[in-house]
Amino acid sequence: MRAQHVRGVVEDGQHGLIVDIECQLTKGLPNILIVGYATKAVDEAKERIRNAFVSSNLTLPVKRITINLAPADIPKESTGFDLAIAAAILLASKQAPTIPRDSAIIGELGLDGDIRPVRGIIGKLLAGRNNGLTTFIIPEGNTEQAKLIPDIHIIPVSTLVQLHQVLNNPFQVVPIDTAELPLDKVVAERSSEEIKLEDVIGQELGKRAIEISAAGGHNILLGGPPGTGKSMLAKVLPSLLPGMSRAEMLEVTHIHSLASNNFNQLITERPFRSPHHSASNVAIVGGGNTIRPGEMSLSHRGVLLFDELPEFPRVAIEALRQPLEDRTVTIARAKETAQYPAHFIFVGTANPCPCGHYGTRKNCRCLPHQIVQYRRKLSGPILDRIDIYVDVHEIDNRRLLGAPDAGLKTSETVRTNISEARAAQTKRFATEAKLNADMTNREVKAFAQLTPAAKDMLDTAAEKFELSPRAYMRSVKVARTIADLDKSKSIETKHVAEALQYRPHQYHDQY
Repeated sequence: MRAQHVRGVVEDGQHGLIVDIECQLTKGLPNILIVGYATKAVDEAKERIRNAFVSSNLTLPVKRITINLAPADIPKESTGFDLAIAAAILLASKQAPTIPRDSAIIGELGLDGDIRPVRGIIGKLLAGRNNGLTTFIIPEGNTEQAKLIPDIHIIPVSTLVQLHQVLNNPFQVVPIDTAELPLDKVVAERSSEEIKLEDVIGQELGKRAIEISAAGGHNILLGGPPGTGKSMLAKVLPSLLPGMSRAEMLEVTHIHSLASNNFNQLITERPFRSPHHSASNVAIVGGGNTIRPGEMSLSHRGVLLFDELPEFPRVAIEALRQPLEDRTVTIARAKETAQYPAHFIFVGTANPCPCGHYGTRKNCRCLPHQIVQYRRKLSGPILDRIDIYVDVHEIDNRRLLGAPDAGLKTSETVRTNISEARAAQTKRFATEAKLNADMTNREVKAFAQLTPAAKDMLDTAAEKFELSPRAYMRSVKVARTIADLDKSKSIETKHVAEALQYRPHQYHDQY
């Protein structure tokens, strides 16, 4: 008897792979045998399927049932094969006709015949679509995430009985056509409780640095004594960023579904992740027994805050090198390797010393070697990858309960400026995904447009302050963002001068 084929999808890092589920019925002792590099989670499907058939009053063939998951040399770890295996048995036992080759079935079965949502549905559907599949039968609990993917047809099912009916009456089923989803239906309104720029008293230089960071996607380090507003400024940054596009929602929702147990949650706001300095390296970078994305990937298209940066373990700080440069995180293990996107704005805060009062009006209790050891936690390569450095100074407490300063920039005004600056970058690079901070050296040469006087100033400053080539190019990128905020087509001397004040050099008592 010819084996019956059903398509499924297996996870492969953030992507997926098409799997053919073959079922063949032969004479022998009644049994279900699953082959094809199936892990324990997949092998246990035979008990779920056996009970689901009984609970659904469907006939399970009293034969030797052999299930093959091809290609057989790729490990299969997802419980999402349950539904496809059940469908293959229905086809092999003539309880359902043949399904089209351009379709796939994904879902986990319960003992009572209910169909449960699965992890990473977006990656599975994208993999199927990229391999020519157009129709997907999926759990009803995964529908909201699946609707984000354009150009596919989805058929949600909630029970095994419903799947049986869909397979036997395909012409009576009206699939959901995932046409362009109106974003106003999924974008949440901004919370009235979010911290706004006008809530921060004083710190005009810090506010300006945050504006530049949000406009160009630049990484930023806020330094200064405790209690002066560093963390508050960092938490303002996400509220200044424009809303996510549908493609960005798709990316971010998929990553979060791989890491959490809420398989139908839509991520409509830009992530803001702030891990504690005691978090493990695996929690920050990603990994584990079953590789999962960490905080760096969960902050993709959003903001990653390392509050009290020098307090983090050295290995966690050094792990920032790859994502700050390549915008990805690669997790290599003996059995498998996974790569996750990690395109975020990095914000770090740091005190001048362990007690936080070095260089302030208060007495510093730290010994000289403690200050040196504290600052050495941040290596040169890490500091070189940060675009903007700004000191947050002490303010007069009497200003805290006073009336706001006249002419104070509000979050709404700054958000408008940032949107206009980002629109200029979208026009420049012909894509919404690229910002000034992402420019390659070739793009810097093509789009920087420095005036001769601005170039001379930058060259002189680079020699005087001993800027590395990377710091030199990052200064140009920051200057390009300042020019965009100023609605200037070329980078002028005032833009370069402002960009250079955000770089540490040998004359600054900084990190």
